[in-house]
Amino acid sequence: MPDPVYETALGASTKDKITLLGHDLAEDVMGTVGFGELAFWLATQRRPATGEARVFEAVLAALADHGFTPTAIVTRLTYLSAPDSVQGALAAGMLGGGSRFLGVTEDCGRFLHAVLTEAGELPTDEAGWDALALKTVENSRAEKKFVPGLGHHVHKDGDPRTRRLFAIADEEGLRGPHLELFAAIGRVHPRVLGKTLPLNGAGVCGAALADLGLPLELLRGFALLARTAGLIGQLAEELRHPVANDIFLSVDLNNRSVPPDPQQ
Repeated sequence: MPDPVYETALGASTKDKITLLGHDLAEDVMGTVGFGELAFWLATQRRPATGEARVFEAVLAALADHGFTPTAIVTRLTYLSAPDSVQGALAAGMLGGGSRFLGVTEDCGRFLHAVLTEAGELPTDEAGWDALALKTVENSRAEKKFVPGLGHHVHKDGDPRTRRLFAIADEEGLRGPHLELFAAIGRVHPRVLGKTLPLNGAGVCGAALADLGLPLELLRGFALLARTAGLIGQLAEELRHPVANDIFLSVDLNNRSVPPDPQQ
């Protein structure tokens, strides 16, 4: 019985050569291809155009770090508890990428894509996009569901990442239907919700990634790729200016005992 064959277009090695995506890794990729460009290439198995690489790397920059978020805090605290396990500290932060932090990138991309797929023929002007967005927000409210990408606990008057990413996509001619619909949702949602919420950075990143044609199933993965760099930065700063022990002691020294509260 012949040995099984496992085909891959990604990395492969011989005694004296490593190939990646059909190219010589040492000669054609190292020192020539940027890491963001390579990440796009690995996921799509096609090399991005210059504009695509710029938008993609802008997304990675937007999601790399956002201060003392739960992902950053848990990474620092895990490192405090297990300084021999950098991988554990990074993994702890990665596991916190969910529906409230980072996961919105995937949630928004999937949400917009589902609306566009159901719509069929897409609008050709702003009025048409606004009509589709209005219907979308109304349906979400009727179903008592949130629209992913709306709102931010800090940037209540507008997320600076959103404005910048729209501008970069426009400059590169890469504002596609996902970004168009997301922008329209930003314009019309006050009519339905009775208040104005910002389009947040994680949401616009999801729209931009979807417009680049990246797999919807991997959108959260790209957010985690970006945040990995940020968490390494958090650990590097923790080494120089530690705060994790202060965070721990703040909770440990300020807790108080209360009677049990059995679930009814």
